[in-house]
Amino acid sequence: MPDERYAVDKYTVKDGGAKLMNLAHRLVLTLSGNRLLAKPFGMPVVELHTTGRKSGQPRSCYLTSPVHDSDRVVLVASKGGDDRHPDWYRNLQAHPEAELVVHGRRRAVHARTASPEERAQLWPQITSAYKGYANYQTRTTREIPVVICELKP
Repeated sequence: MPDERYAVDKYTVKDGGAKLMNLAHRLVLTLSGNRLLAKPFGMPVVELHTTGRKSGQPRSCYLTSPVHDSDRVVLVASKGGDDRHPDWYRNLQAHPEAELVVHGRRRAVHARTASPEERAQLWPQITSAYKGYANYQTRTTREIPVVICELKP
């Protein structure tokens, strides 16, 4: 029988790995002057700044944007197909006013979950930009939220 004192929850390992990957991505971008890993899988990287839903503290993470234009940036709350929503998404649900760093420029945004109609329109564009999102959807029973970040002037 395994020793309970050393049992590690699979989500703790997954979440720790995701945080480590985000830190590594931040380090590579910083050291390369935003040249390396700036467009993984052909999608631009954005830095999302949120307010922690529980702590009220500032939080940030790097994400890719499969769909974007001059008025909005679309994010996908996939968490690699995990059955749980990513923390950044839950933070945006609690505090939808946030900031994105897009192409080196920090912009205020209002984030909202796409309506079912908007998601139906955007999902083919999202999976066309990166087929991995379709695979992530097959890994989970939750519908992966699509987040529309409306850029403020």
